[in-house]
Amino acid sequence: MYRTKNCGELRQENINQEVILSGWIHKVRKFGGMIFADLRDRYGITQLVFNNEKNAALCEEAGRLGREWVVQAQGKVSERTNKNPNLPTGDIEITVSALTVLNPSETPPFTIETDTDGGDDLRMKYRYLDLRRQAVRQNLELRHRIAFAVRTYLDSLGFLEVETPVLVASTPEGARDFVVPSRMNPGQFYALPQSPQLFKQLLMVSGFDRYFQIVKCFRDEDLRSDRQPEFTQIDCEMSFVEQEDILNIFEGLTKHLFKTIKGVELPSFPRLSYSDAMKFYGSDKPDTRFGMKIVEIKDLTAGKGFGVFDNSEYVGAICVDNCASYTRRQIDELTEFVKRPQTGAGGLIYVRLESGGLIKSSVDKFYSPDDLKLWAERAGAKEGDLLLILCGKTEKTQKQLCELRLEMGARLGLKSNTFSCLWITDFPLLEYDEELGRFFAKHHPFTSPKPEDIPLLDSNPAAVRANAYDMIINGVEIGGGSIRIHNSDLQHKMFSTLGFSHEKADLQFGFLMNAFKYGAPPHGGIAFGLDRFVSIFAGLDSIRDCIAFPKNNSGRDVMMDAPSALAQEQLDELNLIVTPNK
Repeated sequence: MYRTKNCGELRQENINQEVILSGWIHKVRKFGGMIFADLRDRYGITQLVFNNEKNAALCEEAGRLGREWVVQAQGKVSERTNKNPNLPTGDIEITVSALTVLNPSETPPFTIETDTDGGDDLRMKYRYLDLRRQAVRQNLELRHRIAFAVRTYLDSLGFLEVETPVLVASTPEGARDFVVPSRMNPGQFYALPQSPQLFKQLLMVSGFDRYFQIVKCFRDEDLRSDRQPEFTQIDCEMSFVEQEDILNIFEGLTKHLFKTIKGVELPSFPRLSYSDAMKFYGSDKPDTRFGMKIVEIKDLTAGKGFGVFDNSEYVGAICVDNCASYTRRQIDELTEFVKRPQTGAGGLIYVRLESGGLIKSSVDKFYSPDDLKLWAERAGAKEGDLLLILCGKTEKTQKQLCELRLEMGARLGLKSNTFSCLWITDFPLLEYDEELGRFFAKHHPFTSPKPEDIPLLDSNPAAVRANAYDMIINGVEIGGGSIRIHNSDLQHKMFSTLGFSHEKADLQFGFLMNAFKYGAPPHGGIAFGLDRFVSIFAGLDSIRDCIAFPKNNSGRDVMMDAPSALAQEQLDELNLIVTPNK
């Protein structure tokens, strides 16, 4: 028997019990004739004590122990004289009577501590060691609890978990696919699924009216902190539902998770249209933990001789409470922030509402105090506040104001440890690509337009709104979905609007169109990013530390050194010719 107890469960009530523990040596400390060793496993840390006076040979053996050695220790549970209130096991220790080294260890390349000295690349290379750290392990335990709670909730509502294929046909209308060559079908390829979208719609046609799956998905896209080449979705679909049904059920799921996992009771989620989200926040995933809404002041700035504003399509402002005291240096820092390439603004205008009704601005030469007062009133500014103003093309400037708003929220500590959830609805169905000269689906080509907007597909496609919705938590898109098209004629109409010939649509999606001929019910669904859910709950800035074996920012697995070249024999079997990089 390797162990009778784990390293996290012993307490004062276990004193005088004889136990066997197994785990990894976390630290060793030597004090005269005593050696203290912390033994760690997944469950916690327990202090081992070796006494030279009682057993010199055992103490000598313990003196050879190093970090991360795997050992088995037998002994009696004793009360600690110097208790450690920071450990659940801090009231006890094990007086060791027998020690077995199960496996020695080389010195690890970084310390297995919460505040490790290993950088990101080093930790990813030795991820199996990084996973021993309590902080990372807790994230994976949190992930397990969230997935378990999701299954419990959805099962209680009659959802069935159904697995869908991993080797599928390529659908190049979305993000780039990862492709898999077929040895048995030379020159032909599978794709790894970007989502189970088509299969879950087919399950609705099959009568499985409530489906879910916690499923791996794959997208060959540029990476950032909330993206990985492979990620996990909580994927769901329902039949005989309207948008409101889906929002209510999955708002309920989110509230259930917060109550079960975090002990947090969430209020009802506000609904915000896409157009209002862009108007007030400059983003379709606004962080609503703080105010600072964007206001348009173009009509108040015209005709005063200030060409920068007069020649701009849009002028917008945010009001920052109690920041009129910002120094010139602080304003210059903000100006540099908005001018950096990631934001792309040409400059920053400010208005200070100082004490006694005094108003100062960087454009005093062109605008009178009365003019500036009108701006302040429009923005809801009061004495002591600061207006920050940008101008330019409408959508671009709104996004720049969004970046500035988020920066100010961070600087002022407004991104508190609270959770602000909302739904964004009424997205545009289509977006136009000027370079390619055609429309693309903003979500995917199976999203239903709002029924009242269907006639606009012929006359004004850009104005058509989608029956689509996203859930946002603290400025992060956690999930999104839509009511689907279930009518063959409307689906053909959608393909035509997207520039698909009948032959191309039939080649890529003929199986779905054929299925619709046999009684497709009204249906819709949603998919949540499990990785993003976990990162929100864990308070992480990146999803990487809630995935057991993630890729780095270049999409590489530095631990296994993947992707890697294939042997020529494998390439020959797959009928692939690799052209060397020039």
